Amino acid sequence: MIPYTVNIKLAARTLTGALNLQNKTAVDWGWQGLIAQGCHSSILIIDPKTAQTIQVLERHKTNVVKVKWSRENYYHNLSSPYCLRLASGDASGKIIVWDVVSGTAHCEIQEHSKPIQDLEWLWNQDASRDLLLAVHPPNYIVLWNGDTGTKLWKKSYAENILSFSFDPFDPSNMALLTSEGIVFITDFSHSKPPGSTGKKVYIASPHASPAHNKPAPAATPVPTGAKKALNKVKVLITNEKPTAEAVTLNDCLQLSYLPSKRNHMLLLYPREILILDLELSQTVGVVAIERSGVPFVQVIPCAQRDALYCLHENGCITFRVCRSTTALEEASDPEQSVQELVYDLRSQCDAIRVTKTVRPYRMVICPVNENNAALMVSDGRVMLWELKSHSGRVTANPSSGLSPLYSPVSFCGAPLGPNQKRIQDLCLNSMIGQTLIAGEAPPPSSIQQEVQLKFLLTGLLSGLPLPPFAIRMCPPLTTKNINYYQPLLAVGTSNGSILVYNLTSGLLHKELSVHSCEVRGIEWVSLTSFLSFATSAPNNMGLVRNELQHVDLPTGRCFAFRGERGNDEPPIEMIKVSHLKQYLVVVFRDKPLELWDIRTGTLLREMAKNFPTVTALEWSPSHNLKSLKKKQIAAREAIARQTVSDAEQSSVESSVISLLQDAESKSEISQAISAREHFVFTDTDGQVYHITVEGNTVKDGARIPPDGSMGSIACIAWKGDTLVLGDVDGNLNFWDLKARLSRGIPTHRGWVKKIRFAPGKGNQKLLVMYTDGAEVWDTKEVQMVSSMRIGRNVNYRILDIDWCTSDKVVLASDDGCIRVLEMAMKSASYRMDEQDLTDPVWCPYLLLPRAALTLKAFLLLQPWSGTFTMDITQVDYNEKDEIKGLIQEQLNSLSNDMKSVLQDPELSLLQRCLLVSRLFGDESDLHFWTVASHYLQSFAQARQLSVSISDGTQAQSEGSQAPPQNHLDICHDVLCESSYFQKFQLDRVHLQEVKRSSYEHTKKCADQLLLLGQTDRAVQLLLETSADNPSYYCDSLKACLVTTITSSGPSQSTIKLVATNMIANGKLAEGVQLLCLIDKAADACRYLQTYGEWNRAAWLAKVRLSPAESSDVLKRWAEHLCSSQVNQKSKAILVLLSLGCFSKVGEMLHSMRHFDRAALFIEACLKSGVMEANDSSNKLIEAAFVDYARLLRSLGLREGAALWASRAGGAGQQLMEELFQGEGGTASPAVAEEDAEASQEGTD
Repeated sequence: MIPYTVNIKLAARTLTGALNLQNKTAVDWGWQGLIAQGCHSSILIIDPKTAQTIQVLERHKTNVVKVKWSRENYYHNLSSPYCLRLASGDASGKIIVWDVVSGTAHCEIQEHSKPIQDLEWLWNQDASRDLLLAVHPPNYIVLWNGDTGTKLWKKSYAENILSFSFDPFDPSNMALLTSEGIVFITDFSHSKPPGSTGKKVYIASPHASPAHNKPAPAATPVPTGAKKALNKVKVLITNEKPTAEAVTLNDCLQLSYLPSKRNHMLLLYPREILILDLELSQTVGVVAIERSGVPFVQVIPCAQRDALYCLHENGCITFRVCRSTTALEEASDPEQSVQELVYDLRSQCDAIRVTKTVRPYRMVICPVNENNAALMVSDGRVMLWELKSHSGRVTANPSSGLSPLYSPVSFCGAPLGPNQKRIQDLCLNSMIGQTLIAGEAPPPSSIQQEVQLKFLLTGLLSGLPLPPFAIRMCPPLTTKNINYYQPLLAVGTSNGSILVYNLTSGLLHKELSVHSCEVRGIEWVSLTSFLSFATSAPNNMGLVRNELQHVDLPTGRCFAFRGERGNDEPPIEMIKVSHLKQYLVVVFRDKPLELWDIRTGTLLREMAKNFPTVTALEWSPSHNLKSLKKKQIAAREAIARQTVSDAEQSSVESSVISLLQDAESKSEISQAISAREHFVFTDTDGQVYHITVEGNTVKDGARIPPDGSMGSIACIAWKGDTLVLGDVDGNLNFWDLKARLSRGIPTHRGWVKKIRFAPGKGNQKLLVMYTDGAEVWDTKEVQMVSSMRIGRNVNYRILDIDWCTSDKVVLASDDGCIRVLEMAMKSASYRMDEQDLTDPVWCPYLLLPRAALTLKAFLLLQPWSGTFTMDITQVDYNEKDEIKGLIQEQLNSLSNDMKSVLQDPELSLLQRCLLVSRLFGDESDLHFWTVASHYLQSFAQARQLSVSISDGTQAQSEGSQAPPQNHLDICHDVLCESSYFQKFQLDRVHLQEVKRSSYEHTKKCADQLLLLGQTDRAVQLLLETSADNPSYYCDSLKACLVTTITSSGPSQSTIKLVATNMIANGKLAEGVQLLCLIDKAADACRYLQTYGEWNRAAWLAKVRLSPAESSDVLKRWAEHLCSSQVNQKSKAILVLLSLGCFSKVGEMLHSMRHFDRAALFIEACLKSGVMEANDSSNKLIEAAFVDYARLLRSLGLREGAALWASRAGGAGQQLMEELFQGEGGTASPAVAEEDAEASQEGTD
């Protein structure tokens, strides 16, 4: 039995180092839970939970400048499985779409040859998930099909496009950041290019814009730096091009829509972040840095909460949360109550030490949970930070005046059970509660916990240091060392340290600081120790300090091998260790060589002054160790025979002899025999010398005259009966010593730098390194096997070479990477499933599609046979053991907290569905279950309050009886409760009003106020119009109209007539306003929908209509979303959920063949009591359950299939028979009992 198994086959892999400047923006954290990062022309795939590199993708020829994971916002089944798909763009304009698990390319796309500026997968329709939008410099946007590589359309713009951002709430809106300003596009569609050139707005740099500050009264305090900045950025966005002196430079670093609330955008400048309200094109908030603060590099807005992650130039990540507007209302000065959106600094992590070569490049945050951040540093480090919340009554800094943050009292979207297990830091919205808005009562403080946030460094990946490198693989695997062999690679670096990597896992095994200057070479003297040498920079005499160190790996002990020698002498050129690791030759530049005994550390011979100059040297593999051992054994046997023959000798004497023999044999083992070894070397004339070393005697052997066809010999390699010489002109000379033949071959590749034979008996492959690449030769056939050359098939220069196994080579290159390649030297990605990872990685996407769906069903359908289990073998699941093992590995890799929550009987079905969709990073599931669980609970509560409300008025109970503190986050926009949505819109208009700075703004505010029904305030604004304004008369009349509207019949009918005429003549907005004035908002919504303004109609219905009317409008919208030309059924389902049309949702899910979602949703409806099993609904329930049972059967989960089939009436009965006919007809009594129980539960 081998103590532990050795992976003899090493996977091809790449060890990466520092990044290139072009890789700066090439990083992305996907919903799949993995980080992709460009490093030179490769792409690393990193698992942030265990901080391991699990894949390196190699196919690009130039630096990777952008990477993007595909989105997971679609329903997953066998035909559209969980898969890892990544798009990457490089500096030569090539885009590759990868299948990451197998490391292969789906397709390659090339349009222009300039670096790709931006990439994004489209997520906005249900039809196709393969659409990829790219910015090809200077000014093209192109839509590609990322699966086939075909171009769908291309559009050019007037300015250079730097990046783009999609509106997360309305996929037809996008904004392009150009070299001069912003271009807003409102008609983006996947079917055709945008028709218009977009609306162009120019950004005046915040520092150049004229300051719009009121003269401050003497009593008020002088504004601080941030206040000053705020005054400066009153007006920022203009439609006309600013004057030349106003635009210093568009130093806007980034633009993004806020995913947490609609129609807001963020602009990042080095010293401030501006929050714009796009309806007004007006700054409504600013985050400014004090004069001494560190400038911003990047900012990422969160979706779950109105919060920002900001990266600063010193590598510090700060987390800022939007302040609640309610807290400010108690302020004494009403003028200051709502001035702008304020983002308070809540937490920050430690900075890094920034130097010329080390600076922060980018950060990414986890899109699923939004509480993890990863920082990419230019030296190849990845720092993984986690945001942690800890509750406590202690206020960190009472003088800071920040209102406390509270943690929500729910877990996975449902109120917390009394003894329910929870994971506090599951995601951002389970850590901190919602930002309150004006007019909202804060929840009672008794039930809330105050929390503080802090960053914790949970992982660190470091790359290789900067090249040059010297590499050497440890001695090869043999039958004798197989039990304890580790494939270690020693890498000498330019700063004198030596890194030892274990090539099975690709992880750093040890880092040793050995030398004080650049390491020139390494030679192993055993499996666990090596010699390395380094030479300092030469002084004016050309002399250096030589360091030759002996390093023992297990202990880390190193000592100077040459003792006191080494100061002020010519530099060491090379060191060569003999095959039996007995002797060492040290060759100097202008000084005769030294010969050392490695075992004793003694100098055997320093050659005489007249010794020839050595240009190349190699030890012979032949030695006389075997014959010496034979002689020894023979001598022993002779002694033994002799002692037996002299039997007359006394017994005392014989015991003495045996003692002597024992002592002798022991000393033999400890003091190894000195075998005879040879080495050959060449001098400057090309003459070959042969020298024999035995013990401490050195003999000069035969000399072979130079070969005329060869130039100066640069290197020699010897294995078996083959000797190969390489010269400075690129000739290789193969000597067959047995047949006494030599054969010269010119390679025409210049100086032969190194040649090495592959390990393994009878393996005569040879690796040759040139200045411009490398080749592998077969010396038996004397022909080349493979070749790589810079510029032809790679874009890096090779610095050092070695064999790491008998069929794999390892190359160090000047892009800072070390690659383990097959003998063909084609750089290739590896299959992830062939990898040996030290820590197991939770990523269901790595499983086969079927297995991933099985794993999901296994977690969703707990408990199995009444017990909660994390062991798939306890479930009736017929599948290959190999796949079962992989699924079990995934289950084992879950954290203990997560396992205990998943096995908690208190966890409700809805919470479980939410938690599993979070674990899988399934965007579509997560949105569905978030909205479903919220409305199922709120309708169930309303139902309990008013038990016998008939179906028709059910919708009315929704607004009034939903508990106040628990509403959907505003990031769900129109899906929120009407009451909350209205408050939010009023709050927003209030802010817009404070911020308005021109007549345009005032007019927009007045329009909004009229639609919201705030007539008094609107009249005040209308009367502000100055007399010299052309619309002064119009506005004054409008003000009169608004104030005098009476509900008399004639005036109403007149206004209605005028409004319909206006709408018919293209004045839609004005007509809608008039209709809202006479409380005909329902008609207004209908007109808006007729004219295709669906979003506006939904908005108006939410803020103005009674629940019943608004639900009509939204139902029409849902129908429109389902139509084939819009094809957004998934969004329609969410709208219907918010209206409480649960059986309609069940039907739609079932008709869309989302069987698992349909069955689990209907089950949740039955459990919460918002759907009853009666004659009308039974048909749907049975159909959904039996289809889910069939799905489970196709996955191999027979037990689950039986459970669901047993609850599906007649059709289910038939399926049950099919399931159990293989087992003698009927189901086992245990299963039948369970089914009875389960069906009992369903009817309860």
